[in-house]
Order: sequence, then C-alpha cells, then structure tokens
Amino acid sequence: MSKPRSRGRASSGAAQSVWLRQPPTPRNEPPLSRERITEAAVALLDEEGMERLTMRRLAERLGAGATTLYWHIDTKDDVIDLAIDAIFAEAPLPDPGTGSWQENVVALLSGCRDMLLRHPWSAALPLRQRPSIGPNFLAWLEFLQATLARAGFEGRQVQAACWVLYNHVQGSTASQSSLRWTSDERTAAQEQLTLQKDRYPTLSTYEYMLDDDWEQNFRLGLKYLLDGLDAQLAPGA
Repeated sequence: MSKPRSRGRASSGAAQSVWLRQPPTPRNEPPLSRERITEAAVALLDEEGMERLTMRRLAERLGAGATTLYWHIDTKDDVIDLAIDAIFAEAPLPDPGTGSWQENVVALLSGCRDMLLRHPWSAALPLRQRPSIGPNFLAWLEFLQATLARAGFEGRQVQAACWVLYNHVQGSTASQSSLRWTSDERTAAQEQLTLQKDRYPTLSTYEYMLDDDWEQNFRLGLKYLLDGLDAQLAPGA
C-alpha cells in the first residue's frame, strides 16, 4: 500500500511543521481527527516511549489503516509535534497579577517540571531537530518571556534569561527521566570513587554518586538562577 502524496512540503522540498499547515479537508467524514490521533499518540508514548512510536503502531492503536492515518498526518515528526503541544496544555500558567516575578517563574517552571515527569518520553525532546511552535507551548513560552519583560529585562536579556530557565527545567527532567541506576549501582559507584579519592577528592567527599534528590537540586538550582538574574536588574549591573 503506497503512502499518499505528502502535503507538508515547501516549494524547496523541505518538510514544513504541522503547525504551519492547514488540516486536510475531510473526505466522506473519516473516523479519525487530529485530536483523536494526538490523544492516542500521547497514550502510546506514555506507555511505550519514543523508540516504540511508529505510524503503523499508532494506526493499529486507533483501529485504522495506515492510509487513513496518513490522510490526517504526514509524518512521525508531525505526530510528535502534536503530542508535545498536547502535554504543554497540562502545564498551568500562574496568575500574573499575584506574586513577584520570581514567584511566577518558580510556579511556571515547577508546573512544567511536574508535567514533563508525567510523560517520561519528553526526555528525548532536546534531541529533536526542529522547535516546538504549537499554540500551547507558545502560550507557555509567552508567559515566561512576558514575566521577564515585566521584571525589567530588555532585548537580548529576555531571550537569554528565558532559555537559561527553560533549559534548567528541561535538563533537570530529562536527566531524572532517563537515568536508570539502582541503589546498589549507586552504592558500588560511590565505593569506586572513595577508593580513588586522591584523584576525585571533591566527588568523593560530597558523595556525588549517591545524590538522587532531584526535587531539591531543581529548586536550589532555580533559586541560584533567579538570584543571578535578579542581580542583573540592579542599578549599574
């Protein structure tokens, strides 16, 4: 069975993001919709991970043929784009009228962290080769940049502060979701460090291999970032 001709190609032949294309016009009311496909994709990703997502498996989960699925979605990358945006709908946006800008950022990033940890496949997102530009992700990013702008950051400062904060929450959750060490493995690794403490004195002293307090590390690291950003707003900084 051949795949229908792709509708998602620019004149140069490069693939366009699913968010830059209009959904296809239904033919004879097909049973699938973009919303249903997205819901099934998120469920499949949650249960089996990014490496198990294929168009064939998604079509089987939907009880549809591959041709029907391809009528709605051109590529696996489109499916992932839709799934990413769907999970960002779960990340709550704080009330900008309450609290300081730092409190707003903490609430925003903490909610995002909880959401990403509910969907461990999101750990693979930094490895993707195209950005997310769906409406839910853009609303989340708009809140973050608007909060920074209200705090007094300007121009390039807004972009730099935005990405250092986003990278903190993304990197923290990606590490936590990906690492699969048992307590026995951690203990054995720390014992090796202790045996080589002349070479790694600091790692040995602070028991690097035994540290698994992801929540505390995230919050303390975020505090350091916010303190540093706040210092940039001081007169003469």
